Amino acid sequence: MIIPLKEFPPLDPPLDPPLGLPPLPEGGVYRYHTMIKPSGAQCNLDCSYCFYLHKEDLLHQSKTPRMSMSLLEAHIRQYITSQTGDEVVFTWQGGEPTLMGLDFFRRVVAIQQVYKKKGQRIENDLQTNGVLIDDEWCEFLKVHRFLVGLSIDGPRDLHNAHRYNKSGGGTFDKVMNAVQLLHKHNVVFNALCVVNRQNARKPIDVYRFLKTEVRPRIIQFLPAVETKDFHRVAPGYWDESLLPTVGSPQARPGAEDAVVTDWSVDPDDWGYFLMRIWNEWLNRDVGKVFVDQFENVISQLVGRGAQKCVNAEFCGKALAIEHNGDIYSCDHFVYPEYRLGNILKVHEGDLAFSEKQKTFGFNKRDKLPQYCKTCRFLTLCWGECPKNRFLKTPSGEPGLNYLCSGLKQFYETVLASRAELSKKLSSAIQ
Repeated sequence: MIIPLKEFPPLDPPLDPPLGLPPLPEGGVYRYHTMIKPSGAQCNLDCSYCFYLHKEDLLHQSKTPRMSMSLLEAHIRQYITSQTGDEVVFTWQGGEPTLMGLDFFRRVVAIQQVYKKKGQRIENDLQTNGVLIDDEWCEFLKVHRFLVGLSIDGPRDLHNAHRYNKSGGGTFDKVMNAVQLLHKHNVVFNALCVVNRQNARKPIDVYRFLKTEVRPRIIQFLPAVETKDFHRVAPGYWDESLLPTVGSPQARPGAEDAVVTDWSVDPDDWGYFLMRIWNEWLNRDVGKVFVDQFENVISQLVGRGAQKCVNAEFCGKALAIEHNGDIYSCDHFVYPEYRLGNILKVHEGDLAFSEKQKTFGFNKRDKLPQYCKTCRFLTLCWGECPKNRFLKTPSGEPGLNYLCSGLKQFYETVLASRAELSKKLSSAIQ
């Protein structure tokens, strides 16, 4: 049911400042993506490796941060009016977005219908830990075609090693209950697996479990990487004189003076994890199982560009909006240093294409060390995510990605299997 807009509190005063975007060349499209944090950093879990829970203190959030209806309306209107493509994607994350309740999301889809342009398609993604998912949630998600991202780190022991509730109890059973409900209601979902220091050493156990027991549309692997001071120091604002050199004991987890947290994935283990799964996937599952890293590197190899921002030449088109309307350069850069402004003062589209954000996006390429610029894998990697560039190169130049050694191992494996990959892809297409 579409709820009439008159049932929502109107903006007071109405806010719809003109966009200051430059004219597009003929055929051009304005497109960017904003990840929405309607409940701020609040979550009903207490995962050890969470990179966002500390934002409650860092951003001085209340105990129960909530996006108001008027601000929600402002975001939806500004977000839609800023986009000139035929598809607009809303991504709801947190913290834990299901804490907002179903009524909030019923209002979301209603407001979207009011503001969508003729011929425009509205899509919604919801990233969740699955704890609150029940039949009612699934019915809603199915009817409104939400794509769900479900966080799960592998079999019970590996999942429960880091993903636990506020009392310290494991969450595996509740997540698997969500898996069953999503399948029962035919809700399309992806599995997001955070690869940490523990499960990285059991790649085949993790992969086969996700493939056969969880059965998502796409398997997504995200490396857990954070510096020990990530609670207070923004990415790129490190003391460069203290950065360790690649290959040193300080450049991997476990050492007392390591630059990263103990749960961060070891860079070589990350490479091992991807290589082992790649080989199994190549031998058994091409065309049957979709792994985002593999789809991404194949897209790059065939000249269609990166599908993931971390492997693109530039970034800056994936922002984050907090519950109070503050816009940040990226979901992993929600620090005061990367705040662009607030949508109640400046139109969201203008913030997305501001000079500050353009500089942020171009710095991904422009601030690469020479070590990367001469690397044979440059166009597959592009220095990966800037938030992970806290090592020194062998010559002492700062800005090398923490995952560099593992990524090289993975790309070497991929390139060595190009002929086999080509055969497999041809067979899968036929």
